[in-house]
Amino acid sequence: MKKSLVTLLTLASFGSSAFAANISNDEMMKQIEALKAQISALENKLNKTEEATNKTKVSLEKMMKSESTTVYDTRFKKLEKKVAKNYDKINDVKTHDANDNIKWDVDFRTQVDNVQYKLSNGTKLKNEALLSNRLWLNMGYSPNDNTIFKGTLSYNKLFGEDVSNVGNSQFDWITNEAAGSDNSLNVKEVYWLYTENKLFDANIPWTVSVGRRPSTDGLGINLRANQRRKSPLSHTVNVEFDGASAKFTLEKITGVPGMWFKFCAGRGLTNARLRFDQNGWDYAKSNTTPNIDMAGFIFVPYDDGQYSIHTNYARAWNLIGYENGQNTFTDFGDFELANIVFKSDGIGDGISDYLDDTIAFASFAMSKTHPKNSVAGMLGSHESQTGHSIWLGVNAPCPINPDDARIGVEWNKGSKYWRSFTYGEDTMVGSKVAARGTAWEIYRNAKINDSLDWSIRYTKIDYDYTGSNGFFGFYGQPVDINLSPTAVKEAQNITAYVRYRF
Repeated sequence: MKKSLVTLLTLASFGSSAFAANISNDEMMKQIEALKAQISALENKLNKTEEATNKTKVSLEKMMKSESTTVYDTRFKKLEKKVAKNYDKINDVKTHDANDNIKWDVDFRTQVDNVQYKLSNGTKLKNEALLSNRLWLNMGYSPNDNTIFKGTLSYNKLFGEDVSNVGNSQFDWITNEAAGSDNSLNVKEVYWLYTENKLFDANIPWTVSVGRRPSTDGLGINLRANQRRKSPLSHTVNVEFDGASAKFTLEKITGVPGMWFKFCAGRGLTNARLRFDQNGWDYAKSNTTPNIDMAGFIFVPYDDGQYSIHTNYARAWNLIGYENGQNTFTDFGDFELANIVFKSDGIGDGISDYLDDTIAFASFAMSKTHPKNSVAGMLGSHESQTGHSIWLGVNAPCPINPDDARIGVEWNKGSKYWRSFTYGEDTMVGSKVAARGTAWEIYRNAKINDSLDWSIRYTKIDYDYTGSNGFFGFYGQPVDINLSPTAVKEAQNITAYVRYRF
């Protein structure tokens, strides 16, 4: 502003001089000097005004800044207090959740079965449409990296009344509307695991576990069941029991891909009197049946992700059964089981996409009895008897909709004295793996969406001998099927289900 004013005054002075040509040079110089004095005075005045303005501006800015800071500090402190309170509440919630966060998932299956039997005398028995619901409530929790809890609650029931009480049926029309003493939601699995990466400074990851074991739907059966395999090899063991296990991963110290070893032990029957025994001998040993215990191991000597070998050995003590005409259990002896499985996740190497996604397995199992003194003998013999069984299976993408469906074919063959612990195998006509004879099975599992899938399966068993998967006494002895007119000679089961998993 100052420079502009000086310029204008200068121009004005020269303009005035141009119109006064008759003024002398001396007079002009006097006027110029006077004008310079006026300009200098005006500049001083302007400078003082600008300095005063700047001081006022600075003072005002300081004042405004001071006031705004005060306001800001006050508001911030209030906001900070609120954030701190919310942070404490959030921490409380996180702390609570960290100690109470069992995760649940649901597995619900609705199934229909067509069951048919043909006896040796030609008689036929059947049930065209046997409807059932099965619910698994799976739970898990891991409070830290070393400890895991898992469990499964199960409900498995036929549609309608309780048919197990023939002549005194238990209608379930008001089961959940009227108070009662029946508990139909059962514990299928419940156990904890503790795991570490090293065993006494050795590079051996290990895990121990105790509880009601995940001992059904193991390797073999899991393919047909369309679910992840659980602990055992299902050719020899597919039954619920309580026990413990210890697993040691040996791959790192041996250099052999996938090598591991697991020791397992459990109890199938407890020898103890009931609570409130009439003699007051609560939980003392009973004279009727001894403890039934089982111990063994699973050893995987090789597993490179495609090809694997799985082995299993177990021994059980004090196996029970019935003498002919009696209805109380008797101890018939001890029992051994052994199993080896060869499995291939993919056939060949890059032959075709179809073969790359095909699973094949071959399983060979043996059983051996060790009878004690009894009238009937163990499995009908007072001598130790050996049985064997072969099981072959293929599971592959279905040619129709290969991305979301798989098909499988399986074949079993069991000898006269073959015996397995496969009571839990999921067919309505009994365990095909336990068959003393020949069994065929074909199935198709298909995905509907991320939560729903469906399956259809056909199972046929041709028996050569009686007593398959029976107890170890009189009713478990193998008799030529043609010599027992009322024995089941053929069994067929057509199964279809829709299953929800989330």
